[in-house]
Amino acid sequence: MGGDVESYKTPVGRVQGLGSAKSGFRHWWGQRVTAVALVPLVLWLGFGLAVYGSADYEAARAWVAGPVTAVLWIVALAAALYHAALGLQVVIEDYVDGDGMKVVAILAAQAFCILLAVGGIIAVLRIVLGG
Repeated sequence: MGGDVESYKTPVGRVQGLGSAKSGFRHWWGQRVTAVALVPLVLWLGFGLAVYGSADYEAARAWVAGPVTAVLWIVALAAALYHAALGLQVVIEDYVDGDGMKVVAILAAQAFCILLAVGGIIAVLRIVLGG
């Protein structure tokens, strides 16, 4: 009568909770959402830099200090660096050997992206607040 409990499970029941299928969708979805968000943000940023790139310091500063522009800068920074962190994680998982080294490399990449994002956001806020 007995038998192995695994033999009674369906194929889906055997793989639930195993491997990247558990959290892979969230990672994949995050990359797609940030990629789509970055398309108009990069176009807007490219246009703004083309217009204000040759402007004097005060005109460029006034552009960044505008409320809509400041919010878009912050969103662009956050989206770009989150997208970069997700992409770096995939590269590290695919090409770095050893579980310990993968964890260290992923944490270092994420910390670097967070530091860049915080630094960029602080810079935008300093411009907005006149500091």
